[in-house]
Amino acid sequence: MKGFKFSKVGLLILAAGAFIVVLAGLGITRYGQISEQDTLSGELSLSEIRLNNMDINPYQLQLVELQEQLKDSESQLEEAKSRLIQTVISVDVTDKFYEVASYHNVIIDNLSTTKNQTSTYEDVTCLLITINAAVTGDLSHIIDFIAGLNDNFDTGFVQSTQIAIEDDTAEDGTTANIMMVVYTYEGSQ
Repeated sequence: MKGFKFSKVGLLILAAGAFIVVLAGLGITRYGQISEQDTLSGELSLSEIRLNNMDINPYQLQLVELQEQLKDSESQLEEAKSRLIQTVISVDVTDKFYEVASYHNVIIDNLSTTKNQTSTYEDVTCLLITINAAVTGDLSHIIDFIAGLNDNFDTGFVQSTQIAIEDDTAEDGTTANIMMVVYTYEGSQ
C-alpha cells in the first residue's frame, strides 16, 4: 500500500479544518471562563451587599462587654493569687510553730495569725505575718520552746512573751502568751 497523497488544496483544507477545531475549542473554553467569572462576580456582589447590610453594632457591644468581663476576671485572678500566697505562707508558719511546740513538749492552747502585711526590713520589702499564741507546759519546756522558735525561724523572731508561773500544785502548769513576727521575701511583688 502506498501512502496517501494530498494535494496542496487538500492540505490547506485539512489545516484550515484543524485550525477551526482548535479555535472552536478555545472559544468554548473562553465561554466557560466568562460564564464562571460572571457567576463569581454575581456571588461576590451579593456577599458584599449582605456584608454592607449586616448590623455589627450588637457584636461591637458584645465585644466591649466581653472585654470588661475579661478585665474583671483578670483582677479577680490576681486577688485570688494574692490570697493563695497569704494562705500558703500562713500555713507554713503555723506548721513550723506546731512542730517546734511538739518537739519541746509544749501544748498550744490558742494560735492566731494576722494577714500578710507589707513591711520593710533592712531596706528590703517583705511580707510580714504576726503569730499570737497561748501555750501551756512546764516552765523549762516553755523557755526552751521560746528559744527554739528563735532558732528554727530563720526570718522570724519572738517579739514578746508573758509567762504566768503557777504554783507547783496547779495541774495546768505554766502558761505563756507569745507574739512572734516572721518575714517572707518572694522576690519583686
